[in-house]
Amino acid sequence: MLNGERRIARPLRWAMVGGGRLGQVGYKHRIGALRDNTAFQLVAGAFDIEPERGKDFGVNIGVSEGRCYPDYKTMFASEALREDGIEVVSIATPNGTHYEICKAALEAGLHVICEKPLFFTSEEGENIKALAKKKDKIVGVTYGFSGNQMLLQMRAMIEQGKIGDIRVVDLQYTHGFNSNDKSDKTSDAQKWRIDPKVAGPSFVLGDLSTHTYYMSQLIMPEMKIKRLLCDRQSFIESRAPLEDNAFVMMQYENGAVGRLWTSSINAGCMDGHRIRIVGTNASLEWWDSKPNELRYEVQGESIQTLIRAMPYLDEACMADERLGALHQEGLSESWANIYLKFAIAIDAKNRKDEEALSNLVYPDIDAGIAGIRWIENCVRSADNGAVWVEFEANKELSSTQ
Repeated sequence: MLNGERRIARPLRWAMVGGGRLGQVGYKHRIGALRDNTAFQLVAGAFDIEPERGKDFGVNIGVSEGRCYPDYKTMFASEALREDGIEVVSIATPNGTHYEICKAALEAGLHVICEKPLFFTSEEGENIKALAKKKDKIVGVTYGFSGNQMLLQMRAMIEQGKIGDIRVVDLQYTHGFNSNDKSDKTSDAQKWRIDPKVAGPSFVLGDLSTHTYYMSQLIMPEMKIKRLLCDRQSFIESRAPLEDNAFVMMQYENGAVGRLWTSSINAGCMDGHRIRIVGTNASLEWWDSKPNELRYEVQGESIQTLIRAMPYLDEACMADERLGALHQEGLSESWANIYLKFAIAIDAKNRKDEEALSNLVYPDIDAGIAGIRWIENCVRSADNGAVWVEFEANKELSSTQ
């Protein structure tokens, strides 16, 4: 159980790029990082593309005025001159800026925590992985839902053979908040998400389904996709070529099959984030709307609902428990769990404790690259007429940075 006691020697000096007053995601980063005040301390930031607004925002959340910078380049250079300069930076900016900021941060000797999807191409991902290795730094990816404890319970039960061999993987992440084009015109956050120059080669595949794909790999680390077929649509025509709805069919190397539906035009849907794993003997199902519960359905027996924080759960699940079984946890605790693991990973890397790193389950640079490759394979299938394609899990670099 987590109770806020320190897991590393001291809090890491932390900064943010983006995540200011007008952003949707910055607060999630802060409540995650600062939930355990023994892990991170927010000391600096380049919070906004408009410097004065960013400075005003930073001061209002407790950052000293002199460490609220007009841009990330100024922040990295200025902080490098301080004895108490930043050690790690979170990148909470539009997709198209991730690569250049991440590269600059690593070159400045900083650990990096970055929003998803990590970059536009897997080649960029491999370049950053090589740079992070050279600089001996951690790159983490904020798959914010993945800190939900019951996902680790699913992982443990599958490893223990509680459902038998996996046959079917059923994934969904949908909502209805973009079912018309109103937000395309009024929301700055939505405007860039449907601009290929800023968002990259996809909309909902990158914005939504990369979460669910990573979570499925977290739950089933041995399950590898062999082939997939992706059919994507732009129901709001002005969003083309980016999709607001997509279906993906998958065939796994062990013979299992899967499907994923991702959409932002599921009108009326407030929370359609669901994972169901069907085995030869039983099934497991988790819904984001009920994150403290896990359905365990054994063929021929009564349906069981496993509840977070109860002593019958696996040790791996219980290790991230915070509030006790009588008290509900949710997205803020999930973010806190992954940020605490980022801190532990950074501390282990600083101490050159590779064994501790190898035993830590968290969304690292490899998870970020896997998410990019997921998108690349889906786009390749869809753009060739929704055809089956062999899943390209690895690509040779054609160039290096």
